[in-house]
Amino acid sequence: MADQKMKERRRVSLMIMVLIFQVLSASLHGCLAAIGQGQPPRKPTSVHPRAGVRSSVFLPVSGNVYPLGYYSVTIGIGNPPKPFQLDIDTGSDLTWVQCDAPCTGCTLPRDQLYNPSKNNFVDCEDPICLAVNSLNPPQCKNPNEKCCFQVQYADHGSVLGFIVFDTFPLRLVNGSFSKPHLAFGCGHRLQNRGLHPPTPTAGVLGLGKSKASISTQLSSMGVTKNVFGHCLGDNRGFLFFGADFVPKSGMTWTRMLQSSSDKHYSSGPAELLFGGKPTGIKGVNVIFDTGSTYTYLNLKVYETVLNLIRKDLSGKQLHDVKDKALPICWKGSKPFKSVRDARNYFSTFALSFTGSSNVQLQLPPENYLIVTEQGNVCLGILNGAEAGLGTTNVIGDISLQGKLVIYDNENQMIGWANADCNRKFG
Repeated sequence: MADQKMKERRRVSLMIMVLIFQVLSASLHGCLAAIGQGQPPRKPTSVHPRAGVRSSVFLPVSGNVYPLGYYSVTIGIGNPPKPFQLDIDTGSDLTWVQCDAPCTGCTLPRDQLYNPSKNNFVDCEDPICLAVNSLNPPQCKNPNEKCCFQVQYADHGSVLGFIVFDTFPLRLVNGSFSKPHLAFGCGHRLQNRGLHPPTPTAGVLGLGKSKASISTQLSSMGVTKNVFGHCLGDNRGFLFFGADFVPKSGMTWTRMLQSSSDKHYSSGPAELLFGGKPTGIKGVNVIFDTGSTYTYLNLKVYETVLNLIRKDLSGKQLHDVKDKALPICWKGSKPFKSVRDARNYFSTFALSFTGSSNVQLQLPPENYLIVTEQGNVCLGILNGAEAGLGTTNVIGDISLQGKLVIYDNENQMIGWANADCNRKFG
């Protein structure tokens, strides 16, 4: 990102630009050289549905927008299960963990890395390998080749590794236990990975729309429906897979945009409102991305937002101030303790989805502002062009806080409702 000279924790999700899983000849050679050819990979093992009643999985979430800059869940992998803290990311498909293969660039101690056994490796002819590398199918030269992957990040970081299968022990809300064997990435070569400073997370929980995502795999095995949701609070929240936590009423729904090349959770077009009034900005398509700390808008929309806010602040007792946290900040007559102290200076934005009747995503000040350690209030809406996102508009964690957001892949709908994400469930 262009503004990484600042030291705050900030990240943009995996697959925002042309960020696809790809096998490149040089990278593939490095992957195979790292893991060797001594042990054969497991044979093709496409996932088969199983009989039984689908249930749901509930996982506690920890984290915040500021100062941490991420939300995560802890998931056990293997038998016996080893816990891994994973950054939840609706903007990418592949789940991956730092892997002792050995690892170059890993941020965790070696005893906290995933250690694959000889039976975990996935053959490059396995259907899941094709799903991971759908836009650049692997060229399998021999039956013992292992399935490799490479993920490119919007912040110019990357992760290289290989695909493995292992057990994910899950407690279902109906009281039973499930031990599905799921495919994920074992990352053994990391470059410029993570926030600044790095997070303690072991990897990423990929929640995108492709066949490689955890939600799709759980659904194809009959464990849950292909529905999941999250609720991000001040320091905690929850994530669920399945339909048991979907409210019967009170949700606002809009249809997902459909594109063969777009694996993101996108919706639109929408009109931008400010203080309940039109801004002249129409035709806005957005991506819902928990892998991005802040919200990113294309240059035209960003400049409109910034001008509206500055005009709205004219004559109010706020003054521009430099703060290392974010590019645009203001100070008051005394330091602010929370966004609630500063919210009365600001107005509410809204995205009104023109393809649906009376469907709006409300963005009150709490959904686009932070208060820093210095007591300044800063704008959590950033210029996507400076982050290398081009014309893409990304709704990040800051704008998803305090909302139950549900991704219904069964019916191709995205829904949301205001919620207390800090209260305990279950």
